[in-house]
Amino acid sequence: MPSTNPHADHLLETGREPISHPEQFTALDGLTPALLADAKGRALARLQKGLAIFGDRFPAPSSENGEYPAIDNIEWTNGFWTGQLWLAYEMSGNAVFREAAEKQVQSFAERIDQRIVVDHHDLGFLYSLSCVAAWKITGNTLARSAALKAAECLYERYLPSAEIVQAWGNLNDPEEAGRMIIDCNLNLPLLYWASEETGNQRFRNAANKHIEKAMRYLIRPDASTFHTFFMDVKTGAARKGTTHQGFSDSSCWARGQAWGISGFPLVYRYYRNPQLIAQSARLTNYFLNRLPTDLVCYWDLVFTEGDEPRDSSAAAIAVCGMLELLRHLPLLDPDRQTWQAAAGAIMSQLIKHYAANSEDSGSGLLKHGVYHKPKNIGVDEYCIWGDYFYLEALLRFEQVWESYW
Repeated sequence: MPSTNPHADHLLETGREPISHPEQFTALDGLTPALLADAKGRALARLQKGLAIFGDRFPAPSSENGEYPAIDNIEWTNGFWTGQLWLAYEMSGNAVFREAAEKQVQSFAERIDQRIVVDHHDLGFLYSLSCVAAWKITGNTLARSAALKAAECLYERYLPSAEIVQAWGNLNDPEEAGRMIIDCNLNLPLLYWASEETGNQRFRNAANKHIEKAMRYLIRPDASTFHTFFMDVKTGAARKGTTHQGFSDSSCWARGQAWGISGFPLVYRYYRNPQLIAQSARLTNYFLNRLPTDLVCYWDLVFTEGDEPRDSSAAAIAVCGMLELLRHLPLLDPDRQTWQAAAGAIMSQLIKHYAANSEDSGSGLLKHGVYHKPKNIGVDEYCIWGDYFYLEALLRFEQVWESYW
C-alpha cells in the first residue's frame, strides 16, 4: 500500500523502483506496422462517423451505453474532440477534419470571450488542443488570440502565496481554496506557450512554481501519487493529500498516475529541470509494476487482479507519457528499452482488445474507460480523453510529432 503521509514534504527522490518483470512486455505479440495501419484506418472511419453525428456540437465527457450524448461547448473536455480532429487531419491530410476543427475555433473564441464555464484550471485541455493546435498547424490568428485569452484566464487562478494554480472552486471558498490536482500538469503548457508568444515571464514563472509544488507534494516518497493536495493559501504550508476520483486517499488513482507520467515531461519541453524527467521515470516504473497480465490498468493501481473496471483511458495517457519521456531520456538510461517495449505492448493490447470496430455502436475509439468510479459516472464506457490520447499515441508511433501541448 502506498505511503499515507498526507504532508510528505520530503526531498525529491531520484531512485526508481526496479521493474519487476520486464519480460512481460516482450512476451505478447508486439506492435507491428500492419497493426498500426489497421488501427489508424478504424479510428479515422469512426471519427468521420462522429462528425456526422455531432455537427457543430461536441461529444459529452463519457458515453452512455456506448453512445456519446451531444453537448454544447460547456464541458472541460471539449478540447479533446477538437484535438482529435486536428490529429486526424495530420494523420490523413483529409481537409474534412481540418475544416471541422477550424470551424470549432470560433466556438472556443466565443466561449472565452463570454467566460462560459471557464472558472477552473482545465483551460489547457480546452485551448491547447483546439486553438494552440490551430495556430501551430494553420496559423489561425483568431485561435491564437483565443488561446492567449484562455492563458490569462488560467493565470487568474494562480495563488502567489501557495505558489499553485487552484484546480476548481471559488478562490475565496475555504473548503476549496488551495487545491491542486495532478491533472494540472497538462494545463501548464498553455501558460508556457503564452509566455513564449508574448514574452511575458509571469506565465512561465507561475507554471514553474506550480510544477515544483506538484513534484514536491503530489508525488509520495514511493513514487505513487495523490490525486489532489491542499495548500494553505495564507501561509503556503502543506495541508493534506486526498483523492477525488481514486479508491481512497492512500491509494493511487490510475489516471492520476498517468497524468503525472505524461505531464512532467511535457512541462520539461519548456522548463529544463532534470527532476521532471527523473520523477516521470519513477512514476512510470511504479505504474508498470502494478499492471494486470494484459497490461491495461485497473481504474486504481491498488487493484492488480479481479473484477474491478479497467481504465483504458489511463493506459492511453501513460503510453503517450512514456513516448514523451523517451524523447528526453539519455540514450544509455537502463530502463529505456523496457519503456519502449512497454509502450508498444500496452498499445498493442489497446488496439487488439479495447479499440472499437465498425460494428460497435456510437463513434468512440477506445472502449472500457472510466470517468468517475466513486460516483459511478462513465464506468466501462468511452471517455473522450481516452479517445484523444489513443489517437495521439497512434500518431506518435507513426512520426516525430509536433506536440499541441
